[in-house]
Amino acid sequence: MAGGSINYNLHFVLFPYYESGHMLPMVDIARILAQRGATVTIVTTPAGANRLKPTINRATIEAKHKIQLLELALPLAEFGLPEGFEDSKLISHKTAEQQLTLYRAMESLQKPAEDLLRDQLATPPDCIIADFFFPWATEVARKFEVPRLVVHGQGCFSLVCLDVIAVNKIRQGTESETEKMVLPGLPDRVEVTKLKIRGRSSTLSKVDFGMFTYACMQAERAAFGTLVNSFKEVEPEYAKKLQKRRGSTTQVYCVGPVSLYNNNKDDDRGSKAAIDDHYCLQWLNQREAESVLYVSFGSVVPVSTKQSIELGLGLEATNKPFIWCVRTKSKQLEEWFSESRFEERVRGRGLIIHGWAPQLLILSHPSVGGFLTHCGWNSLVEAICAGVPIVTWPIKWDQFYNEIYMVQILKIGVSVGVEEALYSDDFEDMEPLVNRDSIKTAVNRLLDEEHGIVKECRQRVRKLAQMAKGAMAQGGSSYLSVSKLFQDVSDFRRRRRRAQENKQGE
Repeated sequence: MAGGSINYNLHFVLFPYYESGHMLPMVDIARILAQRGATVTIVTTPAGANRLKPTINRATIEAKHKIQLLELALPLAEFGLPEGFEDSKLISHKTAEQQLTLYRAMESLQKPAEDLLRDQLATPPDCIIADFFFPWATEVARKFEVPRLVVHGQGCFSLVCLDVIAVNKIRQGTESETEKMVLPGLPDRVEVTKLKIRGRSSTLSKVDFGMFTYACMQAERAAFGTLVNSFKEVEPEYAKKLQKRRGSTTQVYCVGPVSLYNNNKDDDRGSKAAIDDHYCLQWLNQREAESVLYVSFGSVVPVSTKQSIELGLGLEATNKPFIWCVRTKSKQLEEWFSESRFEERVRGRGLIIHGWAPQLLILSHPSVGGFLTHCGWNSLVEAICAGVPIVTWPIKWDQFYNEIYMVQILKIGVSVGVEEALYSDDFEDMEPLVNRDSIKTAVNRLLDEEHGIVKECRQRVRKLAQMAKGAMAQGGSSYLSVSKLFQDVSDFRRRRRRAQENKQGE
C-alpha cells in the first residue's frame, strides 16, 4: 500500500476481539493508521499481547510505526473459565454457554478499560476503535468525549442482510425451515431459508445471545461510525445501502482489504505456521499452475470427525493436488489418519498441514487454482486479493450470506451445497452435512479446465484482485476512506476543544 502520512497527530486506541478472524484485521488496521502518521495503542489480554508482540515489534522497528501494546486481563476465574480461554489457539472449541460466559467476562472490562485509558496513556485518545463485541466502548468513548468506531468481521453485504432480517423479523414466524424467503429492499434477489440463517430447531443452541447481541447493536447505532474490511468496488451497492441504513449520523468507512498491507506474504501475523514456509513453497513449486486446491476452515469453525473424514475422502477422489489445513483433531480423527494411512495414500498429491497454515503465502502462489473455504469474510477477501476462485462450504454466522454474494452475485465460485447452518454444541456426534461425492463434484467443477465456469470465475476474480490493489493504493477508494476517517476524527477533536474553550469562557 502506498504511503503518505497525514499530520493530524491523532491517537487511536484499539480494542480487538480475541479470535484470529477479528484480531488479525485489527492489527492490520493499526499498522495502516500508524503508516498514515497516527499513534496507535492496542489493548488486549496478556495472551493476545504475547501473540501480537512479534508483529508489533517488526512494525515499530522496521517501519518505525508508533504502535504500543497494553494489557488488560480478563477476570476469567471469576466467571468459572480457565486462564487463556479467550485465545482460540489455546481453546479451539467453546460451547455456546461458555461463549456467552466469555462475553459476560468481557462486559466487566469497562471500568478497568476506563482506568487504563486515564492512567496509562501518555496522551489521551482521540478515537476509540473497538470490536462489535465490546458494546461498552461506546459509553467509554462518550465519557472521554471522543468518537467510537465499530469493527466487524463481516462485509457490507452480510451486514445489510442481517439488518434486513432483524428489522423484518424474518427469524421469527412459523414458516417452514426450508421455505425460501426473499429479503426485501435489496439491489439483488437474495433468497434465504431459516435452515441456513439459524439452523435446525432441534440442533439450535439453547443459549440465548439475544440480550447481548441487542446491546451490541444499540451501541453501534449510538457510535460515531463503522469500519468495514472491504472496498467499495467489490460491494458498491451494498456499501451505499449500509451507509443509508446506518443513517447520516453514523459513518461507514470501507478501509480494506487490510490484508494487502502485508506485502511480506510469509509474515505469520502473530501465529507460527505448523509447516516450514520453505518446504511449503518447494511443494507448491513442483505443481502446475492453477492446479492446487487449498482447503481451510479458519481458526474457530468446528468440523466434526465424521465430516473431516468425508472431506478427506472427497479430496482423495478428485485426483487433484491439494493442501489441507487441519486446524484441530479429535482423538478419533487422529486414529483415522493413522489407521487409514491417508497421508501415505495421497503422498505426492496431497499436503496435510496439522495446525496453522501460512494462508497468504499459499493463496498468492501461482500453482493454487482454488480455495475450499468456510466463507469467513477474511478468507474470502484474501482469496479475492490473490485472484483465486473459491469452493464455498459455509458453516454458520455470516458465512451463508457470504456464499450468496460470492457464488450468485460476484460469480467467482461454486458451492458444495450446504443447506443448513450448524449451531449445536453436539456437532461432533452429527452425521456429515456434505458427502464425498458432493465435494468431488464441486472441486472438479472449479478446477477442471473443460468446465467453462473455471475460466469465467478466474477472469472475474482477477479483475477484482486488481480493483482491491487499486483501492488500497494512494488515491484509491479505501485510501481515501482512511483519509476521510482522519479528517473526521480531527474535526471532532477540533469541535470538542472549541466547545471546552467556550464553556471555560462563560
